[in-house]
Amino acid sequence: MEIRTAEPLGGTRRWWTLPVVSAAQLLVVLDGTIVNIALPSAQQALGMSDGSRHWAITAYALAFGGLLLVGGRISGALGHRRAFALGLTGFAAASALGGMAEVPGTLFAARALQGVFAALLAPAGLALLAETFTEGRERGRAFGVFAAVGAAGSAVGLIAGGLLTEYASWRWCLYINIPVALLALLGTVFVPRSLPVRGGRLDLTTALLGTGGFTGVVYGCAEAESRGWGSPVVLGLLAGGVVLLVAFVLAQRRLLWHRERGGAFLAITLMFLGMFGFFLFMTYYTQTVLGYSPVRAGLTLIVNALAALAGSTFIAGRLHGRVRPALLIQGGLLAAAAGMFVLTRLTPDSTDILPLYLVPAMVLTGLGLGCVLPPTAMLATAGAAPADLGAASATYHAGQQLGAALGTALLNTLGISAGALTACLGVLLLAALLHLFVNLEGRPA
Repeated sequence: MEIRTAEPLGGTRRWWTLPVVSAAQLLVVLDGTIVNIALPSAQQALGMSDGSRHWAITAYALAFGGLLLVGGRISGALGHRRAFALGLTGFAAASALGGMAEVPGTLFAARALQGVFAALLAPAGLALLAETFTEGRERGRAFGVFAAVGAAGSAVGLIAGGLLTEYASWRWCLYINIPVALLALLGTVFVPRSLPVRGGRLDLTTALLGTGGFTGVVYGCAEAESRGWGSPVVLGLLAGGVVLLVAFVLAQRRLLWHRERGGAFLAITLMFLGMFGFFLFMTYYTQTVLGYSPVRAGLTLIVNALAALAGSTFIAGRLHGRVRPALLIQGGLLAAAAGMFVLTRLTPDSTDILPLYLVPAMVLTGLGLGCVLPPTAMLATAGAAPADLGAASATYHAGQQLGAALGTALLNTLGISAGALTACLGVLLLAALLHLFVNLEGRPA
């Protein structure tokens, strides 16, 4: 069966793809955290109950992560540029709806719609980048910039959420997406056209296995906070989700069991698990223990965002093609683990906490995340057939979302404690060891 991909790429026009896709990546990642700091204000304004407020965050995570695999298939069927434009349009409309919400249900529905369109936008964007930049060093540069935006996006979301909530309104945490989405949409005019592809291996049944599995695990983690981990409902959701995810992996073994690609999926999932535990710890610790305002707590994370940018551009980007991607990934995981280790040394008697503990931890975790994202993003799509680009891109983003959900659940369960930090440290060390093992197991055929 014939596979049709992008139109021929030439001149400087294709470089428009990079800022356009990076802007969309910022939207997707930023919206995973920007509402967190605004949530208390939104809860008070809309009269949310304590038991339902988590849906302002969970609705986005569930829809986004749960539909990514379906979104990857749709992106291939429509053509990645067309799917990308549709995702941007829908995301902007959903953001407007959420900003105008007068009751909790409207906000929850808008957040779910944001997730739906993000699930189309994210795999389409990464697929556009992968098929546009295929040669050596320019590929490394493009993925370095893309990953830098993604690496800094979560911290930027917390910073922006604090500033907008303090000096404007919680509603602007949603409205801010609209001009960014519209600018990116205008930029798609200059992105080379990507034609629909046929012959992909990911059928709808397989996509639904992944969707159901992801939804079961993430929803189970969300419900554990109120029901407890021993609840039959929680255990049933988690068990069902794991079974479906295993079935998905078996069905997609030709895509996922590629040594380097599978290692990239594993590394990014566990990296996000550890990092989202870190972000949640920093948010709670700085506000509840150190007494920082939401704005100051958010601004503190600038150090982490800058370190992530430096890791993506000045380390991973410049070393592309000079060292093996696996070395960058393992080095980044170990750097992030070192940052987590610094935090485990905190005690009630610790002094000079910001310069001696928080800043070193933010620098190390930021550099680590920045070193992991570019090579994993490249390996996730490297060697994939054109028809499989959407599926590979979607699986990569789904791994990020699954890790983020598990990291959040881990910290919510263990609380702001040394035990939670030790668990995150263990996850990052495990990720480094597993990735090393996978890369020692031989070469792909």
